[in-house]
Amino acid sequence: MKLKLVAMLLLAACVFAACGEDPAKEKRQRRTGNLLTPASSGNPYEVMVVADDSVWTGYAGRALQTILDKPLRGLPQDEPQFHKSHVEKAHYNRITNLFRNIVRINIGNEFTQAKMKVEKDVHSIPQLIITVNAPNQVEASIYITEHTGEIESLLVSEEINRAANDLYFEHNIKFSKAVKEMFGCEMYIPVDIKKMKKGEDFIWASNDGITSIQNICIYSLPYVSEKMFTKKPYIALRDTIMKRNIPGEKPGMWMQTNPEFVWTKNISVAGQYAMEARGLWEMRNDAMGGPFVSHSRIDSKNGRVIVVEGFVYAPEKMKRTMIRRLEAALYTLETPKEEENGQI
Repeated sequence: MKLKLVAMLLLAACVFAACGEDPAKEKRQRRTGNLLTPASSGNPYEVMVVADDSVWTGYAGRALQTILDKPLRGLPQDEPQFHKSHVEKAHYNRITNLFRNIVRINIGNEFTQAKMKVEKDVHSIPQLIITVNAPNQVEASIYITEHTGEIESLLVSEEINRAANDLYFEHNIKFSKAVKEMFGCEMYIPVDIKKMKKGEDFIWASNDGITSIQNICIYSLPYVSEKMFTKKPYIALRDTIMKRNIPGEKPGMWMQTNPEFVWTKNISVAGQYAMEARGLWEMRNDAMGGPFVSHSRIDSKNGRVIVVEGFVYAPEKMKRTMIRRLEAALYTLETPKEEENGQI
């Protein structure tokens, strides 16, 4: 009963903290092109902005570019959350309107106030179109700035939803079976992450790539207190688990967290509380390191905390899309209670 109460209180705190969109809401709804609506163009986390040149280089365009150029937290070097491109309104046609993520800025006297409209799968599938209409650039700029969090959340959640949805239909079946047997949970990861190692209440899977290594791990801990969902205890627990399960090539080497570069926040996954952590990992007494992202979830049925994490090792490569790809897999975790109630 106490654990359930804590979970409810944490979720309430998450809601009041305005966690943003829950990328688990649209699961199991695969969106692909068909005979009537073609498949969208573009790559994940690419956004095409449709606006006149004067708007793109003016107040409104700069306000939007500030959102798109914002660095993704938790990477070893600054990388923007989105790759942006610009198309003049006159060149917005049957080819360009197939892009996966589109933000349109319309300025005109026909608009009495600044407003935003959100549409999905209008010209292609999957597609997100955000349209901002305003009577002038100043009002458009103010509106975009005031709705920064909403616009950012819409774009990020849409991409994570797409990737998570696809994983339900195409995933590493061997890993999912191992997770089910060890934890009684469902989880789906990309098919190319094949190599797997098991420990005590711990599974580590990797694509074992040559130039970039993408990893997923899942582990469980007995629930002790709500302090487990705060930064310092989380780091201490993570370091203990990783030292035991992810050693380096030589004695005295193991994975650990860089405590100076860890950020945590409350989020909601399938209507349930979770703590998201982002930051940098490093191999003790070695030069290896990279970004990680994790979700800590409460399994009230079994009185435990389940942690799922993705981490990347890709020296001299851009890592934003890699870590986002792994992050999408974290949203596919279904705890036993969620699975029974069909909440995912």
